[in-house]
Amino acid sequence: MNNYPVPSYFNLMAKPTGSLCNLSCTYCYYLEKDKLYKGHALQMKDETLEVFIKQYIQSQDSKEVNFVWQGGEPTLLGIDFFEKALRFQQKHQSNKKISNAFQTNGTLLNDEWGRFFRKNDFLVGVSVDGPQHVHDFYRKTKSDKPGFNKVMQGVEVLRKHTVDFNTLSVVNRYSQEYPLEVYGFLKDIGSRFMQFLPAVEREKKSANTGGLRLTHPNTKGAQVTKWSVTPMGYGRFLSRIFDEWVTKDVGKYFVQLFDATLANWLGKNPGLCVHKDYCGDAMVIEHNGDVYACDHFVYPDFYRGNIHEGHLKEMYFSGEQVQFGQEKKRNLPKQCMECPVRFACHGDCPKHRFVFVSEDGKPISYLCEGLYHFFNHAKPAMDFMANELKNERPPANVMKRCR
Repeated sequence: MNNYPVPSYFNLMAKPTGSLCNLSCTYCYYLEKDKLYKGHALQMKDETLEVFIKQYIQSQDSKEVNFVWQGGEPTLLGIDFFEKALRFQQKHQSNKKISNAFQTNGTLLNDEWGRFFRKNDFLVGVSVDGPQHVHDFYRKTKSDKPGFNKVMQGVEVLRKHTVDFNTLSVVNRYSQEYPLEVYGFLKDIGSRFMQFLPAVEREKKSANTGGLRLTHPNTKGAQVTKWSVTPMGYGRFLSRIFDEWVTKDVGKYFVQLFDATLANWLGKNPGLCVHKDYCGDAMVIEHNGDVYACDHFVYPDFYRGNIHEGHLKEMYFSGEQVQFGQEKKRNLPKQCMECPVRFACHGDCPKHRFVFVSEDGKPISYLCEGLYHFFNHAKPAMDFMANELKNERPPANVMKRCR
């Protein structure tokens, strides 16, 4: 199989607080990463912040550089930290345009944050799983209390200050049963751009020597957690929302996976890493400057270096990272290669590939059955929308056809 050309630009998710968070969500795969940094203060120092910003801008072969701030919970660092980040961006931006995206659980947002985001044109992502009974089922505070009302207060802050925001909703064993309720709720709170992230994690019976229980797909003997979404639960969740969207909301509300699916139907870059034919261009940097292959692969096996000892661009183009990205396509089993919807799925995220059913001994995605269901369910509408776009007509015409 021929290698694809490695893209000359890449994304990097910054976690300036590491795994530090004011919540303790049952399904969070990142909370336990603090065990990798025992005794460390989980806060990015000014020196590391400037080195990161300088290297990231230098590494991008593009006119625009987008910074993505995540966690943990980045608001714990306070506004002063991000004002420093903006000053460093201005200092090192050269002739490039800088933009910032910020992912938060929303519970600590106030008017000061609202004014800051608005003034500096931040795109804010709010993590909210749905209406109160859905959101509070797995998303709790450190003292095991619900946090839904505080999230809604945070959303109101963003709306008050006219801050652009989207939503990220984790689809889990509970929320998979309420697709239309979740979708309707997100529309009601003003989210026009939605992400539905499947919760899929495996855990070992006992922690490894580093204290981690959750594990990557190469680990043998691990079991899927009881809160992970089921394959068909995820497929049906997407399909039910798609039916609502395709009859009423095309062009009004945007669901990341639906947009990515349509792009793949047209043979374009889907923009969503899990459904590209390669990966490796979305690394993650920890609070101390450590870089890993992906934020779902923050394990010692996937460590790429530290920015105080090497350069981000060198890490991205390293043999290890290039191989990591190319193996997504190279390791597709025969079952995937012969699948009629492979062009839309591309085998899903490597993190989810731990189910062995193929005769060639290569694993398929845990979500395979559900994704196959969704892509086939969406096929008639996708065919129609793709044809409309090819003929320079709006894909929203599909709503007349599907009513």
